[in-house]
Amino acid sequence: MGTITVRNLDDAVQQRLRERAAAHGRSMEAEVREILTSAVGRVDFVRDWLEIAVEYRGLELPEPSRSLPRRVDL
Repeated sequence: MGTITVRNLDDAVQQRLRERAAAHGRSMEAEVREILTSAVGRVDFVRDWLEIAVEYRGLELPEPSRSLPRRVDL
């Protein structure tokens, strides 16, 4: 596993991280790990979705048949 160091973190951000970690019952380090893992996971989701969407580019779908709504007697 890798290690990173974040320098020049604003004091207010550090305080919010501390509060968020406490609310989730985690250490600040564990909270930051969770935030980073979630953020990177979202990027993968978007990239995967875009790759799938490219496969359907130019695909012509048939137009659904339409009819007038039926009359309802109240």
